[in-house]
Amino acid sequence: MKPLRLSTLVATAAVTGLLSWGAFGLWRSYGTVPGVPPAAPIVLLLIAAALGATAITFRNRLREQRDRVPGARGVNPLVAARAVVFGQASALVSSAVLGVYAGLGTFLLPDWSVSTRRGDIYLSGLSVLAAVAVIAAAFLLERICRLPEDPEALGAPADEGPDTDHHHPHF
Repeated sequence: MKPLRLSTLVATAAVTGLLSWGAFGLWRSYGTVPGVPPAAPIVLLLIAAALGATAITFRNRLREQRDRVPGARGVNPLVAARAVVFGQASALVSSAVLGVYAGLGTFLLPDWSVSTRRGDIYLSGLSVLAAVAVIAAAFLLERICRLPEDPEALGAPADEGPDTDHHHPHF
């Protein structure tokens, strides 16, 4: 499984932000731009909370397992992998949502004096912040569930015995 890349998430947010800003301009030429659902930031914060709680639970269980605490439950590797995949998918979708609400909020800024639009701008901003929280929680979960580096996968010799001399290769 490949780790999340911040550059991918930033690019997704930027592209969706630009596309949504243009789409809302086109939409306005045909009618009224829709408002921001009040539940948008709430749903994103609930996802962030679920990912964060999962990350903290896994961290505590893995610490107990590492410290050999009696009765430690550990983490099922399949459950951890599924949680990481959910986190990665949530981060990718949240980066797109971040772009859409950033585009909408930016598009509506000239309408600041209209009270209903001011509310939509606030909700857009809250949605952007909530999407950032989802992304941060996904990165945290991924970091906690990351396996330790495998020395053989990095090209290090498998046998690190006392007679191994890395400074003078044997020909």
